[in-house]
Amino acid sequence: MGPKVSIIIPFYNCTYVDQAIQSAVNQTYKNIEVIVVDDGSTIFTEKVIPFQEKVHYIRKENGGTATALNTGIHAATGEYIAWLSSDDYFLPEKIAKQMSFMLNNHAEASFTNYDYINEKNEVLIPWCGQRFSNLNEVYKAFLNYNVINGCTVIVKKNIFEKMGYFNPYYRYTHDYEMWFRLLVSGCKFHYLDEVLTKFRTHEEAGTRKYQPEMKKEMEIIENHYRPLLSQFIK
Repeated sequence: MGPKVSIIIPFYNCTYVDQAIQSAVNQTYKNIEVIVVDDGSTIFTEKVIPFQEKVHYIRKENGGTATALNTGIHAATGEYIAWLSSDDYFLPEKIAKQMSFMLNNHAEASFTNYDYINEKNEVLIPWCGQRFSNLNEVYKAFLNYNVINGCTVIVKKNIFEKMGYFNPYYRYTHDYEMWFRLLVSGCKFHYLDEVLTKFRTHEEAGTRKYQPEMKKEMEIIENHYRPLLSQFIK
């Protein structure tokens, strides 16, 4: 049995949460725990009830995804952390394949490709993410845009303990700031060239509803970290 992986599912008023949880508990990799962090939901909480015996359920006051993720990381007992948004889902072999890849490459952090899907789980764009052949390509890509989908990531828990947790100041781009923070600190994000996650677009998706707010946050993050990353690459 491999190292324990904690899958953290932040949840706020999401109709797809049962699909996310089902995909987590259905993993072929057995040494997992599934932590559902309810960030003060007022609807769809009944969708969690069928999974009560299979997940660790935590309810908190609404504070945003960063605070929900941090709550889950603090509660996690796994050596590795995976994040799954409540409107996305994992393929059954996601954790098994990615953990095998990480252990074989002595990787502390990794990410994969993903499919872009709609409300009906139909694939709109297969292999939606950029593909990489080496670590240097990942660093250089971050000088232009965020190439890491957070729900494809697995990270060693002790990285958060060393580098800090998600910053709640960035309500919509906390993941972008985290990846930059880790990259400029020397954390190597290994890329596994497989589709193991389905990333959903829908009317209530934050990436649709909060574009202006996201752009403001991204500008702050990029102005701070891109010069640091440029120096790191040199």
